[in-house]
Formats: sequence, structure tokens, C-alpha cells
Amino acid sequence: MTTPSNADPESRMQENRMLDLRPLESVRFHGLKAGPKLLVLGAVHGNEICGPNAIARAIEDCRTGRLTVLRGDVTFVAVANPKAYRQNTREGDRNLNRDLRERPLPEDNEDRIGNPLCALLREHEVLLDIHSFTAPGQPFVFFGPEDNTGDLEPFRHAAAEAAFAACLGTDILIHGWLDIYVRLIAARERLNLPRLAVTEGFGTTEYMRFAGGYGVTLECGTHEDPHAADVGLAAIHNALAHLGMVDAPPRPEPRPSVIHMADLVICEAQGDRLEGQWKTGDAIAAGQIIARRAGGEAVAASENGFVIFPNAKAKPGEGICYLGVASTRAL
Repeated sequence: MTTPSNADPESRMQENRMLDLRPLESVRFHGLKAGPKLLVLGAVHGNEICGPNAIARAIEDCRTGRLTVLRGDVTFVAVANPKAYRQNTREGDRNLNRDLRERPLPEDNEDRIGNPLCALLREHEVLLDIHSFTAPGQPFVFFGPEDNTGDLEPFRHAAAEAAFAACLGTDILIHGWLDIYVRLIAARERLNLPRLAVTEGFGTTEYMRFAGGYGVTLECGTHEDPHAADVGLAAIHNALAHLGMVDAPPRPEPRPSVIHMADLVICEAQGDRLEGQWKTGDAIAAGQIIARRAGGEAVAASENGFVIFPNAKAKPGEGICYLGVASTRAL
């Protein structure tokens, strides 16, 4: 439906409401032999177009026979957040990759999407969620915790998930998201900023682990990088081969760097700022200045490590950057 440019505001509002209620589209390929159930998501954040572009190419590969799914099922959702994708914005009404859960009475766009999205996650065993980022940096993969029976994120597929993360083709793997998110919540409380719930740190991968499977977030590069979709497409091919869903020659054993998120530098007041030109994965030495407070006080790294998600536009209560150290986890 197309509304003329001179349509009255009420007509435009009605059209937008109808667009917001359009269903999610998925494409599924069923292998003729038993195997895993893989879900591949794109555009959970609407301005991250590498996912939809990579998935469109993967679907075409499956349809033309360049990829033949022999075992298990793969489901592609190229655009998980249609409203945000249509607007070319990160969010429709709020961040879909935060506080993801089913809601009997949805209140906004992301609530409405969350209900069928959570149902899809429960139907599958493995998740590949394709994203991109704002600041320059290398592609990397976020993966989850070690096996544990704790309260924050109990898990029992750590080895399988780490191996899956390593197969995707990036040189960097990062873990420790929820633990560092709890530290962010505590830092905000010390600054008397509005409290965040721990569930605000839960997105697609956390829900997948809650539902009994495992999953990773692939960050393909910057939003504008024309090669980001190539990273995403290669990862889809690698994921299908790793899971034995397609026949493919064995790849060389991957040897990525593994980083554990260990600390953060929070923006405490307007004027706190990142210092220097940093990218995710950059090495930083103990004592090296990473940020500066509004009053001029330097903030330095406490130990040798790596910079993660530097944010030159951080607002009070947000991370100016996260800091990681070399992980001791085996893949």
C-alpha cells in the first residue's frame, strides 16, 4: 500500500500502524536427513544491514544449489525488526536485543516482535545472530559463559558454543557480557542514575541459552563496511559446515584470540570522554590512558589487555569503553 505524499497525517499514521503489524518473514530449508536446527537472524537492529544482505545471499545459495542442506533444518530471518529496518534506525521503539522475553500484553514494537521471535528461538538448537557496529574495528564473535548452575546464566553447552564461535572465521572471540553488565548496573547505582534490571542485558543469545540451546552474536564490522556482508555470508557457510548440515571440505583449525571482558570505564558525567583513537581488539598496556574525566583526571588501564566497544559519544551511565584480558578458556 502506497500513500500519496500529500496524504493527511491520520492516513500516514494508519499506514505506519499497518506496516508495524506486518508479520516476520522466515525462509526454512529442511534437509532430508536428521540433524541440528539452526536459526540465523539479521537486522535485530534495523540499521545493521550486513545481516539481511548476507542472509539474502545465503538463501540464494541454498536455492541454486551452491549450498545444499542435507541434514537438519536451517531457518533464515533476514529482517528480525522490520520497523527499525524500514526506518534505518537501531531501534523501532526500543532495543530488541535487551530485555527479550515473551509478553502476554505487548506494549511496543519490540514487545510484539519478541513474542514470535522467542517462539522461533525455542524451536531451534543453535543461533547465529548477525550484527555490525559503529566504531572502526575487526569483526568478532560474542559467545557465552562456561558451564555453570548459577543464577545469572546457567548453561551446559559451553564447549559446543565455543567451538561454534571459533568456526565462524573471525580472528577475535569475546565472552563475559552478562557479568560486565551486572557491573554496569552497580556503577549506575553508585552514580544515582535510573536503575537497570539484569534482564536488560538479555537478548537473543541469552534467551537461546535459557531455552536450552546455544548461540553467538557475530559482529561483522562497521555498519558502512561493504565487506561486512561477506563476513556474514562466510560465517553462514562455515556454520552449516561445522554443524554437519552441508558437505564441505574441512577448514584449517581456527586459532582466534579469545578475550574475557573484565572491566569497564563508565561515563560518570557530561564531559567524560574517550582519549585516543581506539578500536575493538586493540591492545592496551597497564597504565595507558584510555579516557579522561570532565575535570581533566586521566583514566588508565589497570592491567595489560584489550579495548572493547570504545564509545566516543557515551552519555552519563553508558560505557566509554569496556576492557578485556586474554582469556584462559579453551576452545
